[in-house]
Amino acid sequence: MSRPHPPAPPRAVSVTELELAAPEGPVTAFRPAPGAPDPVPGDVYALVRVAGRPAAALFAHHTPDQDPAEVLGALAVRRLAGAAGPRGDAERLAAREDPAPGGPAPRASVVVATRERAASLARALDSLLAQDHPDHEIVVVDNAPRTTATRDLVTGGRYAGRVRYVREDRPGLAAAHNAGVAAAGGEVLAFTDDDVVADPHWLTALTAPFAADPRLGCATGLILPARLTTPAQILLESHGGFAKGFAPRLYDPARPPADEPLFPFTAGSFGSGANMAFRASALRRAGGFDPATGTGTPARGGDDLYAFVAVLATGHRLRYTPDALVWHHHRETWQDLRNQAYGYGAGLTAYLTATLLRRPALLPALLARLPRGLAHARALTAARGGAGDGVPGEHGTRHHPWPPALSRLERRGMLHGPAGYLRARLTAGRPAGGPR
Repeated sequence: MSRPHPPAPPRAVSVTELELAAPEGPVTAFRPAPGAPDPVPGDVYALVRVAGRPAAALFAHHTPDQDPAEVLGALAVRRLAGAAGPRGDAERLAAREDPAPGGPAPRASVVVATRERAASLARALDSLLAQDHPDHEIVVVDNAPRTTATRDLVTGGRYAGRVRYVREDRPGLAAAHNAGVAAAGGEVLAFTDDDVVADPHWLTALTAPFAADPRLGCATGLILPARLTTPAQILLESHGGFAKGFAPRLYDPARPPADEPLFPFTAGSFGSGANMAFRASALRRAGGFDPATGTGTPARGGDDLYAFVAVLATGHRLRYTPDALVWHHHRETWQDLRNQAYGYGAGLTAYLTATLLRRPALLPALLARLPRGLAHARALTAARGGAGDGVPGEHGTRHHPWPPALSRLERRGMLHGPAGYLRARLTAGRPAGGPR
């Protein structure tokens, strides 16, 4: 009896944007995502905008004799009309719980931590300099540099005088973020990564809720794939990627969400570090980022999750707003994906350990929820916390099954996280010049 053949690796997927005038149409524009190549016949992923606002994501296939805009437009109208359920996306879109207007946009600082990735940093900076926010600065933190490439890029050429340069020699994403916090002068501090392209309205959408809600301490936004070219990129996005859906959501510690009994310890559901902002006073009052967490430390991650919970623990609220959009360049190789899987697991338990040690008042609630929290985290290895909306493939199907090896790596990372955090804590000390 012959062995079954393994599934063929997924083919490249075109990443596009589709504009509708209204949920029922018509299509007003169809274009590649920022920096993506023109779509070709085959599989296509599309962000659907309605009157300019992100509304849904679609995955479809079109043949050479079909117009992809027509194929996606018809699919989008059906999706927004609610063909898949009793309450359609059009109704949800109309009922979006956006914050009431709250005056002028607050002054903002955008902090980008980077290490030896000048080419991708330049792409990110170009998008940040094109923001429509009326009053903001950009701060690049060069973390433990080995060369002068980042400094040369930021202090010379077209970025000179337009982008601030800060050097932080202690390795680790949290340490770099704390250096950015110390240098920044904005009322709201936004953070993104050097591998994103920010939508021109990103910063305005991410900071506007702070003007409307004085109790808001943190905001997060929508992260979509910039390219789906390699099997590793497609597999990651097939299992949720970094997206948290297209419905705004408010997390209030005074009114814990009924559908999240582990709140606030399932911090991964709030958003990701590539698209987050904090009220500067709230973040500093919470102690900033834990320098023993994050990429570049033995903890491997968890810096964003720790900061979310730290700010919520002080009584502030957190808002997820899909209008604040960045396009993320997923890592391209299988080894990158292995590293991410291990880092997700390690970062989760590292952040929980950090919370337990640095915020002992949360200990009773954390211990009560920890067993269910770990079970929840294991479930996320099967469906990576995404919106389940328009992803290229479904978990458990023969299209892009999630390899058991990656689930095992994530569980191994979870076992490593507490020890990695303690090791990092012994060597990290206090951040140099940042929040304490």
